[in-house]
Amino acid sequence: MSVALLWVVSPNSEVSNGTGFLDSVREGNRVPGRDRNSMWKERIKKGGRQRWNFGSLNADLRYSGLGGSRTGNGSSFAVQSSLVASPAGEMAVSSEKKVYDVVLKQAALVKRQLRSTDDLEVKPDIVLPGNLGLLSEAYDRCGEVCAEYAKTFYLGTLLMTPDRRRAIWAIYVWCRRTDELVDGPNASHITPQALDRWEARLEDIFSGRPFDMLDAALSDTVSRFPVDIQPFRDMVEGMRMDLWKSRYMNFDELYLYCYYVAGTVGLMSVPIMGIAPESKATTESVYNAALALGIANQLTNILRDVGEDARRGRIYLPQDELAQAGLSGEDIFAGRVTDKWRIFMKKQIQRARKFFDQAEKGVAELSSASRWPVLASLLLYRKILDEIEANDYNNFTRRAYVSKPKKLLTLPIAYARSLVPPKLTSSLTKT
Repeated sequence: MSVALLWVVSPNSEVSNGTGFLDSVREGNRVPGRDRNSMWKERIKKGGRQRWNFGSLNADLRYSGLGGSRTGNGSSFAVQSSLVASPAGEMAVSSEKKVYDVVLKQAALVKRQLRSTDDLEVKPDIVLPGNLGLLSEAYDRCGEVCAEYAKTFYLGTLLMTPDRRRAIWAIYVWCRRTDELVDGPNASHITPQALDRWEARLEDIFSGRPFDMLDAALSDTVSRFPVDIQPFRDMVEGMRMDLWKSRYMNFDELYLYCYYVAGTVGLMSVPIMGIAPESKATTESVYNAALALGIANQLTNILRDVGEDARRGRIYLPQDELAQAGLSGEDIFAGRVTDKWRIFMKKQIQRARKFFDQAEKGVAELSSASRWPVLASLLLYRKILDEIEANDYNNFTRRAYVSKPKKLLTLPIAYARSLVPPKLTSSLTKT
């Protein structure tokens, strides 16, 4: 299942010395007597440009913004009913409560560490092999990937300050590479142990020990911005879920999955995007709005790709809600567009739109240079829901997409709306 986020792809496994990306993840390859830094430096010196093949990735804006989250009925993200009863009568923490705990941690980190752009520019560089020229080249490569696979979002990032722009590119590439581990052309080779090695590699990135050039860009980014490792770990956990889980009993289960594969991006991105100095919203409320966009994007992906996922034996729809609508997995696999299906889909689309509405309130609270790419992705992704309706809810054999003319009409609207500063009294929840 493709994730909705800013975005990643695994390189098609070729670097200058022939060492493959997937080999490094599958086998945990390490040359005796040589550390990662020396290997990274040697690869760059020997081969210059690495070759990456991202295959036939959908160049949509799946990952082009903040993540998302909110309550199952679409109300704003307040932690209500944080305890739920298990079948055995025990009380368990709900997915929303688990996610909210992460939100509080990330918001506290930003409160303690986030500085102005000027402050960020004078922070010492991370100790990396090579020189600043190589690090600059690493960021440029990340920008090239973003430009190729998320064109509209890439254009929006050009409005950001150079530091923020490069940081977003680096996060984009890591997310895309992570997604492609389980959703790309080499997905059949990925095992839980491979994801364990990928997570260990993530730990090295945050410790200033990058494995390759693209890792180096992210390693530098997390040294400059108050970005915590937990959302990155959670995204890897979402990839693990895709290896073994193909059904979701209720929205609570689906919500947690959506957070893992998409909402995490909001937590990664907010420290980079920055909150407008004039914003009156609390840091926690901005993070909640960011989570809402990720959840909305992922729910939209799910509704758009019902037929595609069914052909892979997967159903990313709440099983209890299907049953309440008089539907079953057999109806999904048969691809029957019935009145029951239309009623069910209307409710699912309504929920996704409520998440988008919550997310939109938070966009105005971001720094002025960051609003346009986020708002553009939000408006364009929300239009996919309109296209599902226009297709008479046939998401079995017809793929909903936003046409190029509609995209071109949306971009100036998003830009004009991005110029509106935060209200003196924020509409977001205050504490």
